[in-house]
Amino acid sequence: MTVVSFAAPYPSARSPICADNVVATSQPLATQAGIDALRAGGNAVDAALAAAITLTVVEPCSNGVGSDAFCILWDGNELVGLNASGRAPAGWTPERFRGRRTMPRLGWDSVTTPGAVSAWVALSERYGRLPFPRLFEAAIRYAEVGFQVGPKTARQWRLTGERLARLPSDAQAEFAEFFRHFLPAPEPGARVRRPELARTLALIAETRGEAFYRGELAERIAEAAAAAGGALSLDDLGSHRVDWVRPIAQPYRGVLLHEIPPNGQGLAAQIALGILQHREVAPPDSAESVHLELEAMKLAVRAAFDHLADIDAMRLAPEELLDGAMLEALARRIGRRASPIPPPPLPVGGDTVYLAAADAAGMMVSFIQSNYQGFGSGIVVPGTGIAMQNRGAGFSLDPGHPNCVAPRKRPYHTIIPGFVTEDGAPRLAFGVMGGHMQHQGHVQMVRRIFDHRQNPQTASDAPRWHVYPDYRVGLEHGFPEAVARELADRGHIIRWEPDEYIFGGAQLILRTDHGHIAGSDHRKEGQAAGF
Repeated sequence: MTVVSFAAPYPSARSPICADNVVATSQPLATQAGIDALRAGGNAVDAALAAAITLTVVEPCSNGVGSDAFCILWDGNELVGLNASGRAPAGWTPERFRGRRTMPRLGWDSVTTPGAVSAWVALSERYGRLPFPRLFEAAIRYAEVGFQVGPKTARQWRLTGERLARLPSDAQAEFAEFFRHFLPAPEPGARVRRPELARTLALIAETRGEAFYRGELAERIAEAAAAAGGALSLDDLGSHRVDWVRPIAQPYRGVLLHEIPPNGQGLAAQIALGILQHREVAPPDSAESVHLELEAMKLAVRAAFDHLADIDAMRLAPEELLDGAMLEALARRIGRRASPIPPPPLPVGGDTVYLAAADAAGMMVSFIQSNYQGFGSGIVVPGTGIAMQNRGAGFSLDPGHPNCVAPRKRPYHTIIPGFVTEDGAPRLAFGVMGGHMQHQGHVQMVRRIFDHRQNPQTASDAPRWHVYPDYRVGLEHGFPEAVARELADRGHIIRWEPDEYIFGGAQLILRTDHGHIAGSDHRKEGQAAGF
């Protein structure tokens, strides 16, 4: 079993958490909801769900009841994947978007069927110990009596809300409910109440999600869509289903990185690591190490933008994109100079929550849910407090692309839960929220923990790089100036990125012979906790 170091080579305000039962999320109130579920006799699935449901209240600018979700979990015997992302409405034919160059990013024509609620139900039914309504108690309490907004959430709330506030006044009518619920943005520490959302959560809890897909809430969603000319219908909501899937496994230096099969972008992380395993490991944070990672990631980003889509629409199977001989050949192509060829862009968003949970019995959960961009579509369903995601913006309008929009098709997704096994046993439940950063973050976390033996908190604290869709490279402050100069000399277009937001937010739980080690990213206001 891989052994990690507790050395702390990077500035950090946080220590790794060592405990039998652990939860790591991007918001302390959500972490405590997960811990409470464990103390009440729940398992890691109950903890993950209690935390995820609470996050819809306390971090609304990144996720909500109207989000999508994915999960990878070790159930004590095997690894299982869940794809709960929603599909396009039946009315989303290419003709509906004729004359547009890109998919809408706001309004009902960006909303696919939300899947997060179905993920909560499916996971609870199959694995949970606690009664389903018990998982909602913290979320409903915070929605009813209020919660104090954290400083980093307040900043994102303001920034993401401003994109709607900047719309012309004649275009704002469609988003009147959003303005009523979310603007003006609260100051850090301000108390926010969401009574309509509290009632919605109670209905979902009481009906085990039926109200959302076939009952009162579904009717309100469909009525609001129809009134605004949207295509999302009761039939679209009622026909939604989750898919239990086998995660794809990619070998990397004695461990296996597991990702959900497309429509998510996790395959790109596996491509990059599949390339990197054919090159020698250079010292961490060195120009040679970062250069190899950047070049492998560029090749992976290009593959993702060219090929990834709803798996039923892909022209190349995941196994073909992970062909060992091809990845080895790509590794040999990486020279000293940076690649000059930019990939074609696809829409990428950056507002997500990721969380991990593990219990003393051996269950480990890697879970992610997201609005996509900020508060999502800007649509809030009247009388419910439900903010709808804008995952439809992830489709292409190029009729020759496998990700071209079509009825009942899943769009390309940026959100990906990660999982690593070693010798057939669970080792790491992890993720790095942040849109186009997510597959890149997976690569960096796996390299740091399994190549360089860094513990989860140290791996999270380390400075990060970010390959933009046009191949420019953002470096986080913390890398030596000499490394940046050498990367520029090799042909990389480098800029020091002042905003830590672009580098995402990691949550990680590593299993050891003695228990668990957890880390939570300082770039978020989150927390890892355990007992």
